[in-house]
Amino acid sequence: MKQLKPFDYIIIAAVIAVIVIGVLVYAGKNKFSSSPVEATKKIAFQVMLKGVSITDTQIPYKAGEETFITIRNVPYTKLKIVDVAYQPKKIVLPVNNPQQPFIVVDDFSQPYQYDFVITLMDEAKITADGAVAGGNKIKIGTPIVLEGYNYRTGGTISNVQVLTDKDVFIINEQLRQIKAAESQETKTIENNKEDKTQQSEKDANKEKSAK
Repeated sequence: MKQLKPFDYIIIAAVIAVIVIGVLVYAGKNKFSSSPVEATKKIAFQVMLKGVSITDTQIPYKAGEETFITIRNVPYTKLKIVDVAYQPKKIVLPVNNPQQPFIVVDDFSQPYQYDFVITLMDEAKITADGAVAGGNKIKIGTPIVLEGYNYRTGGTISNVQVLTDKDVFIINEQLRQIKAAESQETKTIENNKEDKTQQSEKDANKEKSAK
C-alpha cells in the first residue's frame, strides 16, 4: 500500500472541511453567514404610489384582492392587499396668517391624480439584516411594482412591520368582514334588480288585463 505524503493529508483535510461546511449550511447552522435566519414570520409592508392617474370612478386597488408584485424589476408573486388608503393630489398655498402661513388643499389643476398607500402581507425570513421574502430584502425605499387586471403602477416600500399572531388574526378578521359586506351588497343589488323585474312584469300584466 502506498504511503501517504503530507500534501495528501492536506488535500484530505480540505475535502473533509468542505463537506462539513456544506452539511452545516444545509442544516441551517452555517456559522459563517452574516445574516442567519432568526425566524419565519408574517410581515406587512406599505407601498407608496405617488401621482397615480385614474379617470375611472372606481379605485382599482381593493382590500382582500391579490396583486402581482415585481421587486427591483424581478417578478416575485401575488400578495394579498390588506388595506388601501388614498387621497387626491395636494398642493400648499400661502395664506395671510402668522400662526399658520400655509394651507394644504386639493390640486384642482390635476383632478385625476392620487397618492396611494397600499398595505400588503407576506411571509418572510427575519434575519439580522431585516426581512427577506423570496430572496428579496424588504426595506424602506425598495422599488416595487403592483400589477392587477387593469393596472400596473410603480412605487417604493415606505414601511415594514413584523406581525404577531394577534396582528395576523385581526387582519384576517377585517378582510373577512370586508368580504362579507361586499357579498351582502352584491346580494342586495341582485334582490333590487329582481324586485324591479317582478314589478315590471306585474305592471305589464295589469296593462294587458285593462285592455
